[in-house]
Amino acid sequence: MELNLLNDQGQPSATVSAADTVFGREFNEPLVHQVVVAYQANARSGNRAQKDRSEVRHTTKKPWRQKGTGRARAGMSSSPLWRGGGKIFPNSPDENFTQKVNKKMYRAGMRSILSQLARDGRIAVIEGLTLEAPKTKLLATKVRAMGAGSVLVITDNLDENLLLASRNLADVLVVEPQQADPVSLVHFDRVLITRPALAKVEEMLA
Repeated sequence: MELNLLNDQGQPSATVSAADTVFGREFNEPLVHQVVVAYQANARSGNRAQKDRSEVRHTTKKPWRQKGTGRARAGMSSSPLWRGGGKIFPNSPDENFTQKVNKKMYRAGMRSILSQLARDGRIAVIEGLTLEAPKTKLLATKVRAMGAGSVLVITDNLDENLLLASRNLADVLVVEPQQADPVSLVHFDRVLITRPALAKVEEMLA
């Protein structure tokens, strides 16, 4: 698989050979869906909580007498059948949303995503990305020159200047190869990867 090598103006100047074992795979939609959903589920904190009928603050007095009113019998207003009553199966704050994905499946899903990005022309190689100062405007100018709406930058050297400059850009995310995740690869319009980072990705996913 050949990937475009972009110059400083964001124009393709040459091509870079990428491993077919990583960038030349068929797109496996069910596997990619499973990997993305599992990644999002594993990021959930599980901090929501609801109350059952014993925890809601209601009187335990019987609302009306058992017989003779013509209405359905009721024992207390904290019943789950009543408005404002407790939940039958409440969510607990320690709820576990974790979904297990084998390492082999995760790597295969990442290879499938990268291969589809290469076929769609949404991934390109750059020589490097460095900034003289931690200025957001400098990074925004360089990214705008690449002609991308939202961009994920995978670099081998995430220095402090680059990290500080990217924090205030909502449509730019700069990560190292081991931090690249399937959700970010799918979400961003374009992926820019440096030459050394490309070698690391190929080594990780081979």
